[in-house]
Amino acid sequence: MSEGLLSGFKVLDVSHYMAGPYCTRLLAGYGAEVIKVEPPGVGDGARRLGPFVGDDPHLEKSELFLYLNTGKKGITLNLKKPAGVEIFIRLVKEADILVENFEPRVMPSLGLDYETLSKLNTKLVMTSISNFGQTGPYRDYKAAEIVEYALSGLMKMTGEPDREPLKLGLDAAQFTGGQAAVTPMLAAVYAAQSSSRGRQVDVSIMDYCVGIAEWQLGIYDAIKHITPRMGNFNQKGHPWGVFPCKDGWVVIATYGASFKYLADLVGKEELKDPRFLDQGLRVHNSDEVDLYLLPWLVDHDKKYWIENAFEYLNTKRGAAVGWVRNTEDLVNCPQLTSQHFFKTIGHPFHGKAVYPGGPALMSKTPWKVGRAPLLGEDNEEIYCSRLGFTRKDLAWLRKEGII
Repeated sequence: MSEGLLSGFKVLDVSHYMAGPYCTRLLAGYGAEVIKVEPPGVGDGARRLGPFVGDDPHLEKSELFLYLNTGKKGITLNLKKPAGVEIFIRLVKEADILVENFEPRVMPSLGLDYETLSKLNTKLVMTSISNFGQTGPYRDYKAAEIVEYALSGLMKMTGEPDREPLKLGLDAAQFTGGQAAVTPMLAAVYAAQSSSRGRQVDVSIMDYCVGIAEWQLGIYDAIKHITPRMGNFNQKGHPWGVFPCKDGWVVIATYGASFKYLADLVGKEELKDPRFLDQGLRVHNSDEVDLYLLPWLVDHDKKYWIENAFEYLNTKRGAAVGWVRNTEDLVNCPQLTSQHFFKTIGHPFHGKAVYPGGPALMSKTPWKVGRAPLLGEDNEEIYCSRLGFTRKDLAWLRKEGII
């Protein structure tokens, strides 16, 4: 396999749970050597979050941990002990990137703030991912996924207008916050290669979520308009949204003249009424359009939609349609399969499992495939081969709870 784009770069990953580990997962996939640092005995808290392989709450069987830490090496180190901090500093001196997502008070309390570490490694890029950033009145506040989504304003715009606000499924704020860290971090690394001066990259998950609120802030600034929740409604056209079919849900987005092709597919002459063929009038008469469209949709299953409507409407006829997929649908997607998106990775406690690959394809440097590390699996390699400890030293460090 060709070397990755980030081959040769050394990353110390002292992050935990989701945002930081997802960030470093991307770095590992593109070829960086990522050394994940975990507390001895207990490891990353994500190891205790289910679902678990075989429903067995074992430290090596968390599906979340196994996904977030593919391609990394793993060591244990107790940063609450002075000897652990000393060893960590030795690792920092050889690193290009340090990623952490503790509360902002934690690293300074350990004597591992950026000002201190940058004196030991002037080219170090330290990426700090937190709920609200390293400064400001919210700096030390607790948060959770749903809190981030609410405080960013995204929740106010998500959901149906006559219902309560909603968050996106799963942990979108955590994952996008981790992903958002990659670009400024790599820009800082690039600058450090030429200037020999690193930087601290301060990533606030809330700030990033505010930043993806599209043009809503501009609208408010201009006319003091607060965008309401619109659900799946879109004034660009109709039908536009999620609609029921015989065995699930389909998605339709038609605008302009593309509606007539949907009407042809449905085969109801009533849908060719001039009031419906005109985009503006069709939106105005959307309830009447649905009276003719919905019975046809619930009489056809997803298989029909996949084999007929999807290709017919999406190719040359200007309509965008699809269906709401579940995980089984994704694994069997011919588009993803053709791009070799899914990677099969073996693990001693899991066996073979399928994982998503990288977010972008590289023409000459494929995504690096590797499993998540066992807790402390690479202690001997890192501590003995690189730092010069003996196996006897390691035995003492384990006894003292340092590794």
